[in-house]
Amino acid sequence: MSGLLIRGASIMTMDAEHGTEPFDGDVLVEGTRIAAVGAGLEAEPDSEVIDGRGKLVMPGLVNAHTHSSETFFRGRYEKMPLEVWLLYAYPLLMGPVIDKELLHLRSLLLATESLKAGVTTMTDCFFDPPDHDLDRLGTVFSAYELAGIRATVSSDVINIPTLAALPFARDVFPPDIQRMIDFGPMIGAPEYLDFCRAAIAAFHGRVGRLNFQIAPSAPQRCTADLLTGCFDLARAHGMPFHCHVLETVTQAVTGQELYGGSLVRYMDDLGILGRNTTIAHSVWVDDADMALMGQAGVSVVHNAVSNLKLGAGVAPVRRLMDAGVSLALGTDGVSSNDTASIFDVMRAAGLLHGASGPDSSTWLSAAEILRAATLGGARSAMIEDDCGSLEPGKAADMILIDLNDCAFMPLNDVAKHLVYAANGSNVRTAIVAGEVVMRDRRMARFDEDALFDEIRDRVPAYLQAHTLVERRNGLLEPYFAEIHRRSAASHSGVYRYAGDAPLRLRNWLPARA
Repeated sequence: MSGLLIRGASIMTMDAEHGTEPFDGDVLVEGTRIAAVGAGLEAEPDSEVIDGRGKLVMPGLVNAHTHSSETFFRGRYEKMPLEVWLLYAYPLLMGPVIDKELLHLRSLLLATESLKAGVTTMTDCFFDPPDHDLDRLGTVFSAYELAGIRATVSSDVINIPTLAALPFARDVFPPDIQRMIDFGPMIGAPEYLDFCRAAIAAFHGRVGRLNFQIAPSAPQRCTADLLTGCFDLARAHGMPFHCHVLETVTQAVTGQELYGGSLVRYMDDLGILGRNTTIAHSVWVDDADMALMGQAGVSVVHNAVSNLKLGAGVAPVRRLMDAGVSLALGTDGVSSNDTASIFDVMRAAGLLHGASGPDSSTWLSAAEILRAATLGGARSAMIEDDCGSLEPGKAADMILIDLNDCAFMPLNDVAKHLVYAANGSNVRTAIVAGEVVMRDRRMARFDEDALFDEIRDRVPAYLQAHTLVERRNGLLEPYFAEIHRRSAASHSGVYRYAGDAPLRLRNWLPARA
């Protein structure tokens, strides 16, 4: 059994005893697990010894919600609300599906960027329309296996037509456009559940660090039998049931228009809120929603940067936590965020909630944010017994951060430096399951220069073809923009507009119940 000893480092364990308070010591790894954390530790003679002087060792960060499908669209879109942006990043009028070689490169690029930014674990809500294909899903798993990252991967599903999942759609879209985007029957619940069972058999638990998760895209985009079937299957296998919920004002209106109430209350009626449930976004929830979520023990992934870029709003994070909801952090996809760095999300989350009101006791602390970025993220993926803190018996997933850097000069409070000053470039080494997978900011398991060369060679032609797809979908933009406008207007009496709030946040914020 191979061993590893990090000697003489500053250690932030995130465990119950030490939390975010660092101490000087060593970390001993045996095989894939942490054997000991303390002072004066010794390793077997053939173990690798890493000099930890001037370094901070901490648990690897967890990106609890992202979409590898967007990775080639970095820096491509701006000034678009979600419903408009989806037309381009996830085109309704599709072109050819991305080929498997590019699919591999895309996944490997996301894993590379993640590890270099200190993310050792990520949840990839992989979306690959129009079909669910085990071979293509396997390409994503193989890329993550090669990179050495820990990942939970889904094959997100939608089985309600787009217009049927939106308010005002039948009034806004002319009949000829409605016919144009009527693509016929969609996948049924039995068929998708059979696919999930096959994916579980093929990929769940792969190489000890790759898992499958079950992810209906959103409650308004999936039939009731698919939602309940997915939830039951997730519970039976002890895996996450991951769902986008109440991200935008349009979705808040959708619940009222289509289900007669909040989408969270619709989920509760279906019996699909529980420990396995992870909700991405949770921006447009009210106090009754939050009470149900807290009672059920759900996790919420706060995607602060993406929500700001798409104008979705600001999740009521303190109120969610007070209600008993577990908090995780996510970047969302690289197209709606433009990086895969959780350091960016931590800083945004730390700053953003100061705009929620003058009572500073409700703002988030650096310690709370770091917990969300580690243990909270692990809990959302249902692997908190394995990851999220540095404790004997847990998986040896950790990062080494160079403290000999401007971001830590002079060094005051490490937790606050990590949240407000560091940006991920300080991460020197990433270790996953006891293996150094990124060393001195170079990927250890493959040639990253060759990866970048291949992307530069092949992706421009793909993006040029995507331009034609964007042009086709651009014809639909005015209709989706009108739905967004009507939704915002219809909620103006229930939700307060925060245009005059500190920092002039141009979004709608849920009013207190």
